[in-house]
Amino acid sequence: MPGKVTGYKAVFSEEDKEKIIRDFLPFIKYTANRFSWRLPPQMTVDDLISSGLMGLLDALEKFEHGRVKLRTYAEFRIKGSMLDELRSVDWVPRSMKQKINEIKTAHGSLEKKLGRMPDDEEVAEMLEISLDEYYKTLQSANGAISLRFEDFEDGGPNEGLNILECIPDRQARSPLAMLEEADQKKVLARFISALPEKEKLLLSLYYWDELTMKEIGKVMKLTEGRVCQLHSQALIRLKARMSNEMSVKETD
Repeated sequence: MPGKVTGYKAVFSEEDKEKIIRDFLPFIKYTANRFSWRLPPQMTVDDLISSGLMGLLDALEKFEHGRVKLRTYAEFRIKGSMLDELRSVDWVPRSMKQKINEIKTAHGSLEKKLGRMPDDEEVAEMLEISLDEYYKTLQSANGAISLRFEDFEDGGPNEGLNILECIPDRQARSPLAMLEEADQKKVLARFISALPEKEKLLLSLYYWDELTMKEIGKVMKLTEGRVCQLHSQALIRLKARMSNEMSVKETD
């Protein structure tokens, strides 16, 4: 690792920083492109790249040797900086949020009634809108729907919070925490397994294989716009199922 160590604090020279930035630039650009589907109209991929660079420089300032690897910490900060930038722009109009909630409610109601996940036509019919309008809403909803698969908090307004303290020590987890985490994963895995095959494949390619929406379109032989629609619909389905699950638990 470049840079000298003073206590736990790593101190990087300007030459070290330039080399690290060059090394991380491909990761920053790729991550910005992965998040590009969440961009509001007034932002560009270049804005996310700039934010990622700021996150990297912040990581070099705060990095403490011996706690975690530099690459792990820097990637965490880069993603966190980009997500903070996206969150800081509250661009989703109230009307769009209302439409998203209506679609989620329709999905939940139809699933309870039919005993299966509803088709696009059935959801559009319940909402009394055309199928074309339904798809346009899903397309416009990109960035407004998130289940935080890779999202995370990195301090926010709590500037005194050391982000390293938020990275869990896997060897220090309690049995209860491990059990709860395993249970949550099982529930989410069960919900995802019930999704249509295209949506399951899309989520796998995006969240596990870390492909961009454009790359997923090439794999699935779909337009990038259609991929975004399917992604929004998959998250809406999962949110609806989670809402149904919570309501069942509350009545038990």
